[in-house]
Amino acid sequence: MDLIEELRWRGMFHDMMPGTDEHLRQNAPIIGYIGFDPTAPSLHIGNLATIMLLVHLQRAGHRPLALVGGATGMIGDPSGKSAERNLLDEEALRRNQAGIRAQLEKFLDFSEGPTGAKVVNNYDWFKEFGFLQFLREVGKHLTVNYMMAKDSVKRRISGNEETGAEGISYTEFSYQLLQGYDFFHLYKELGTTLQMGASDQWGNITTGTELIRRMSGGEGKAYALTGQLITKADGTKYGKSETGTVWLDPTMTSPYQFYQFFLRAEDADAPRLIRVFTLLGQAEIEALEAEHAQAPHLRVLQKALAKDVTIRVHSEEAYETALAASQVLFGGGDLATLDEATLLDVFAGVPHVEVNRTELADLDALTLLSTTTNGAIFASKGEARKMVQNNGVKINRQKVALDQSATAVPALLDKYLVAQKGKSYFLIKLV
Repeated sequence: MDLIEELRWRGMFHDMMPGTDEHLRQNAPIIGYIGFDPTAPSLHIGNLATIMLLVHLQRAGHRPLALVGGATGMIGDPSGKSAERNLLDEEALRRNQAGIRAQLEKFLDFSEGPTGAKVVNNYDWFKEFGFLQFLREVGKHLTVNYMMAKDSVKRRISGNEETGAEGISYTEFSYQLLQGYDFFHLYKELGTTLQMGASDQWGNITTGTELIRRMSGGEGKAYALTGQLITKADGTKYGKSETGTVWLDPTMTSPYQFYQFFLRAEDADAPRLIRVFTLLGQAEIEALEAEHAQAPHLRVLQKALAKDVTIRVHSEEAYETALAASQVLFGGGDLATLDEATLLDVFAGVPHVEVNRTELADLDALTLLSTTTNGAIFASKGEARKMVQNNGVKINRQKVALDQSATAVPALLDKYLVAQKGKSYFLIKLV
């Protein structure tokens, strides 16, 4: 496939240096790379958009490199930031790097061959590079004026009370020089001729192409390509949920939460998201959009998006579990099929109440739902009685009777009861 055309119709293309398109078409395979900052133990949804750039590069017949910034991660990229970043120690960075590599292997083909992906770590070439040597061999090639002209530096250089910018330290100011040298090193050692990234990386990437030109005596030629930052229809940054960043690591964002994040996408955002985050073809996506337009309430587009991404990031099994959990909450599925982690995920947003299990034997259900839970579900036993008479109360999806014992319904996983008061849910934990 033609990489640029593919990125354009998917809405992923932002900019490229002159000649990049011709270079991609006339030289196959080329080697292109993207850098990933290992300042967290997992990549997130924002990173996934740039991973997809590498995926499409490989599908177009080229070789992708993922650079994990073990060295530059110790400094922090000022791009898009208003304040100095907290620096991590080497041990934490190593742990993060291992997690990131494992995630990248889910998306890229690392088999042997001319298009097989590879992970590199810039700590490997910076660890023996002395400070004075770096200044003599690299620093002399770029002027301070050139570096200060970059948007990522200009936004931070003097501080700004309105935006909260604090100015920029020499540490972060030097970041673009280090990232530029990464490109030069990969150009010289591996023949890498393309660097890609999100649009806010344009300044850092073009610093690399300029450094290659100058350190090669004007003979070196490298290229830059950036993708669109993923934003919502209202212009705000995409990748945050109500509980924070949406991570690719299932221990940081559960598969159920991950699935729900995409399932809840606004109709205005879904067409773009399904183009960026899935590998579905143009005709298939347009067919889904037409079907969605006929019955938006069925959320056909969001369901296809959430299914595809959840399977590729996690697994088919994780998707099936997330789907079953979603049906439990919204479609009346079997609560007993959920494991504890998923049950707590499903009911994370409902009121939680703890009850001493030794009290249950002598209680009726109405007392449990009122007095014993301190009015969290029903303010009084009388209120509970009225709603039970109207068939509006359930425990673990079973309707509650007036004379029912509190132990009539077996606890889920031997410690949870899901109470329903009309359309409202409550989770009772037996302790």
